[in-house]
Amino acid sequence: MFWNKSKEETPVLATEGLSRKKTNVVKKAAITVILLSGLSVNLAFADETADSELTTIYHIYTEDQYIGALSDKNEINELMEEKIEASKSQFKDLSLTAGNNFSVVEEKVFTPATDNATTLQQVEDLIEVNANAFAISIDNEVAAYVKDLDAYNEVLQKVKLNYVSEKELNFLEARKTTTDTLPELKPGETRIVDLLVKQDVFGATMTVKPEEVVAVDDAVERLLTGVEKQETYTVQQGDVISSIASAHNLSTKQLLALNEGLQEGGTLKIGQELKVTVLEPALHFEAQYEKKAKEKIAFDKIVEETDTLYKGDTKMKTEGANGERLATYVITKENGVQTSKEMIEEEITKQVQHEVTLKGTKVMPSRGSGSFAWPAQGGYISSHMGHRWGRMHQGIDIARPSGYAILASDNGVVVAAGVEGGLGNRVIIDHNNGYRTVYGHLASINVSVGQTVPQGTNIGVMGNTGRSTGTHLHFEVIQNGTHINPMSVLK
Repeated sequence: MFWNKSKEETPVLATEGLSRKKTNVVKKAAITVILLSGLSVNLAFADETADSELTTIYHIYTEDQYIGALSDKNEINELMEEKIEASKSQFKDLSLTAGNNFSVVEEKVFTPATDNATTLQQVEDLIEVNANAFAISIDNEVAAYVKDLDAYNEVLQKVKLNYVSEKELNFLEARKTTTDTLPELKPGETRIVDLLVKQDVFGATMTVKPEEVVAVDDAVERLLTGVEKQETYTVQQGDVISSIASAHNLSTKQLLALNEGLQEGGTLKIGQELKVTVLEPALHFEAQYEKKAKEKIAFDKIVEETDTLYKGDTKMKTEGANGERLATYVITKENGVQTSKEMIEEEITKQVQHEVTLKGTKVMPSRGSGSFAWPAQGGYISSHMGHRWGRMHQGIDIARPSGYAILASDNGVVVAAGVEGGLGNRVIIDHNNGYRTVYGHLASINVSVGQTVPQGTNIGVMGNTGRSTGTHLHFEVIQNGTHINPMSVLK
């Protein structure tokens, strides 16, 4: 007779989700399926006339290897039951079975020769205790084993609750049982409309080693992190951050992100433990939401050029006013992180009015544009505006130019040209827009009072006249009678 164990996998009992793409999930767990089959009789030989003189013994084999003979085949069943009972305290709540690849051959002999104790000890050593479990498979790779279908469903439910609320899940479940049309969204309202898993997820009953079956919370952790256990690395002598990252297929940036306080180029300590496992959820859930919002439509600021105004002048044509709208959006989140937001409907409740400003383009040689050019041929600022030598320096000094011509900084009319105290030879230009500019210490002056000077006109030569310590230009800007820092308006 033969007592055979066969590998078996029960057809799929639970499915979840739609296949969208294959992802790298947790390391596939080994599936060991060991079942106990029935017992049948195969008569080696018999002589009906001599049955009363013969004794039946049972030869035990495993994978073509002879173990020994027994006088009572039922002792194997009893042994298996004992081993299951002994394991129940360690693996509570699991449905346990026992078995192996045993073959039993019955033989009738005149003189029985068996060693029950030795044979049973060898059989006991070979008996494997297994558990009926429920596999959670993701894209055809086993992520974890749990005890049953209820545990499987609980795991998936808890994983989902990391990304959506219980209220949202209950809402989706309720929608499955009704064909009623959803009511129109109210302004400020958001609701979930779908939740999809982006991999193939299914469950199947399997027989595995009991220690491979994990609790619900442990299975949830595996699916959320994508690993059975976070790996660490202990720093050795000679290690550097980049070499540790490379050895674990990480970028330096990833390694730094995994270990708070670790900095590129920082010092490592021998014996220091570093996390080297990038946690990536094994399951990717895509949640879709509808949202209706009352929103402001911001007005734009538009500038229109016009030759009815002088260059540098502006005038408000139309004041801006925000509009309003009711916008409906479809929002997509993957594992709780928003990945897209698309407006599918818009209702304008208040028209927007854009702000329009007129900007003058009309040019008059005697009127400044408000844009001031550098008044020298190159050079650098040798002294800034501010307190100097016990008094206020009202402008900037420009020295070491590439050429010595002094240029009108903007269009205007010369209102002063001549010697004035410490400035020596100086020129003042009124730009007829609230601004005046002053040019001091000139070696010579090329313009006269009342002369119109367009921007860039050569008005004199840089010099060292007046109270001066060397050849340079003293340059001032006056706005509505007050000195301002020339650097605030110079191009």
